[in-house]
Amino acid sequence: QTSLGWMYANGKGVPQDNKTAVKWYRLAAEQGHTDAQYNLANAYNKGRGVPQDYKTAVKWYKLAAEQGHTVAQNNLGMMYDKGEGVPQNDKTAVKWYRLAAEQGVASAQTSLGWMYANGKGVPQDNKTAVKWYRLAAEQGHTDAQYNLANAYNKGRGVPQDYKTAVKWYKLAAKQGNAVAQFNLGNAYNKGEGVPQNHKTAVKWYRLAAEQGNFLSEYELVQICERKKYKGC
Repeated sequence: QTSLGWMYANGKGVPQDNKTAVKWYRLAAEQGHTDAQYNLANAYNKGRGVPQDYKTAVKWYKLAAEQGHTVAQNNLGMMYDKGEGVPQNDKTAVKWYRLAAEQGVASAQTSLGWMYANGKGVPQDNKTAVKWYRLAAEQGHTDAQYNLANAYNKGRGVPQDYKTAVKWYKLAAKQGNAVAQFNLGNAYNKGEGVPQNHKTAVKWYRLAAEQGNFLSEYELVQICERKKYKGC
């Protein structure tokens, strides 16, 4: 039933039909199938095949999460974090993020790191934030890579290290993270962690600006017009 629901949701072998997908997910979910419960929760969360209903999404995420479904645990953490379908509760968000993070879910590790960095639901602790950012960053999570780069750039939870900051900014920037591209442009513009190189700074500023990063647009004006850099 879960697999048939997935085929309808994705238009595999049948016409794509979210309502029919939900029908099959529900039948399996009511039998306690965790993937079906998770998929049904997603349908309610996104309003696919059913009217959007955060409260019902939370119900099904919770049933799956309590059976150990790691991504459902992460998503349930997000619902408590944002106050969608439940009263906003940082401590409960942390509880579910932690369960998923300890099982290697990169987005949960990133969110848990952010909670520690900002003292949300836990005592503020930059070192612990860095621990969780690093675990997610090493899995290729772009937001974690960016946050870890910031930690090194500012010396929060780790000794300040511009070179290591550049390493993580670059990894996130190559995955299209516009703010990482902007910060990488800054590193090359100022010569922090890398030799100063206006050509490379312009490259990264331009990539960020193309994604609507207005700070990069400002820096491009500074380099190209005020400094009269000819490589623009």
